[in-house]
Amino acid sequence: MATAFLILYVITRGILVRHPFPFSTFLGIVSLMAMTYLGFQVFSWVRNKVLWGIRNRLIVAYIFMALVPVVLLLTMMGIGLYLLYPQIGAYLLQDDLQERTGVIAADAEEITSAVSQAIQPGESPTDQALLSRPRVATLITEARARWPGLRVFLHRARLVDPASGERFAGLVVYRGQLLFASEQKRDTPNGPVSVLVAAPITPALLNGLVSELGPIQFTLMQPADEHSKGLKISIGGRMYVTGERIVSSNRVLPPAVNWLDIPINGAATLQAYQVQPDPDKSPATLPAPAPVLATFSLRPSTLNKSLYSSVGAIGPILVTIVVVCAVIFLILEIAALVTGTILTRTITRSVGDLYDATLHVGRGDFSHRVRVHRRDQLGALGASFNEMTGSITNLIDEQRQRQRLEHEIAIASEVQQELFPKSLPSLPGLELAAICKPARVVSGDYYDFIRIGPTSIGIAVADISGKGIFAALLMASLQAALRSTATLDGNGNTAKLVTLLNGHLFRNTSDDRYATFFYATYDSETHVLSYTNAGHLAPFLVTRDCVQQLDQGGTVMGLFEETPYTQVTLQVPPGSLLIAFSDGLTEAANVYTEEFGMKRLKDEILRHRELPVQALMESLIAAAEKWAGTAEQADDMTVVVARMG
Repeated sequence: MATAFLILYVITRGILVRHPFPFSTFLGIVSLMAMTYLGFQVFSWVRNKVLWGIRNRLIVAYIFMALVPVVLLLTMMGIGLYLLYPQIGAYLLQDDLQERTGVIAADAEEITSAVSQAIQPGESPTDQALLSRPRVATLITEARARWPGLRVFLHRARLVDPASGERFAGLVVYRGQLLFASEQKRDTPNGPVSVLVAAPITPALLNGLVSELGPIQFTLMQPADEHSKGLKISIGGRMYVTGERIVSSNRVLPPAVNWLDIPINGAATLQAYQVQPDPDKSPATLPAPAPVLATFSLRPSTLNKSLYSSVGAIGPILVTIVVVCAVIFLILEIAALVTGTILTRTITRSVGDLYDATLHVGRGDFSHRVRVHRRDQLGALGASFNEMTGSITNLIDEQRQRQRLEHEIAIASEVQQELFPKSLPSLPGLELAAICKPARVVSGDYYDFIRIGPTSIGIAVADISGKGIFAALLMASLQAALRSTATLDGNGNTAKLVTLLNGHLFRNTSDDRYATFFYATYDSETHVLSYTNAGHLAPFLVTRDCVQQLDQGGTVMGLFEETPYTQVTLQVPPGSLLIAFSDGLTEAANVYTEEFGMKRLKDEILRHRELPVQALMESLIAAAEKWAGTAEQADDMTVVVARMG
């Protein structure tokens, strides 16, 4: 279908020029889409058919490594030359203009000197009759021979900046006309005299500029405003539009000497000054900048001749050296490509044998062996492949066992995640946040929130000894026992609950298994906090500027069957913070094995105590991880934050 659209487009292409018909634009768009589709299809066919073999791929790789960099370098060199020639042309143009500016400045200086000498005692230095004095008139006539249309003024413009000097020479825009101008200022006994010499830039003058360039055009740029029409150009941070143009009349490009001698267009901005108001009628203020856009064209061969002429007879020798180096470079590139192709054939034979061997292995035939043709690195690769097939069955069995274990661990992790509270309970005047970051797939840390009354809640944090699956299973047992016990015990006695859990763990675990446990209840109506700490790291209770560690209660659970536990009851003021955590937070060590520690944790809590509980919890985890400086945790990290009141 795509090919049919392309054929139809080619057939109708000639008709469209003479006899356009409806839907011709639509046909062109569909043809472009068909061409794009065919391009993708051709690319896919080349990739799947031609580049399927490794030998072809290596040959293509050698081409890209040996040929493409050369092409890119040559392209970059061509682009560089294409950008360099306009700069050289702009330099030659500006150098010629600067030379002519110097000429008109010299003429202005001679005329100014003659005017100063022609002033008689008591005569006004602004008298226009001074310009008709013999010596002055002779100099003006000589200058007009060099500058057709030259005009001379006395005290008509103020191009000289009083703060910077007594002379000016450059380009000036006056009444929309571009001029070469020079103003000279002299002090005389009768007062200062100022002479302005100006000559218009005409097409005839452009014809006489630097001979290496082709047609030249000067375009006056005018400041753009919201009502300006036409193309707007940014120069020096301001927007301008094109104004009056001055175009050379008989400058043409010379014919090309070869196919590389392409015409190149260049441009440069020239600095001119806008003279306002009319110097013939009233004194002028200091001129404002008025950029001029100079555009030109050139032939590289013309500039090359000019550049080579600067070194004389050495120029042809330099060209010969460049050509010889290019030929040598091309020969080396061809030799490298041929050598790469030969090496490719030797490599692909061994690779082909390895490919055939992999087909046998894919069919389950592990008895096949690769033929070793030579004692080199490819031969060693074949020998290694033979050794690999000898033990591949054991590796496959081990991989299956590992995958089965990883699958079981993943299931255990999913089950464990279900044990943590899916949503935090809500009580008036109580904000909660909690997180558990396991060091492995499953965790031995545990936290829970249990609603034990309309205004009461239980907060539990535990750390099971050990890590991995066994610790996770013990955590699940503890969670089930805690929830059932807390639900049955309606009076919220923390010591009694911990005693019951201790007996449960002692009876259902081995002698070397235990758990640290912290359990607290909080009544949001009475602001009473009761807790029992069974060997767990003492949580922090922050009340106003006081930090208290909740370390009373008893020893760890699960080691002894009958262990006394005590309950501590506190009256907490509104706004108090309870921060409970596991030892994975405080024992995070840096590269010097220095632990994060309780003191740094306490400082972090006091520094960020005004944050919301979620942000405070995240800042504590982040501080410990930053201290450790590594993404790998040594132990599970659990943090529970409660703001009460």
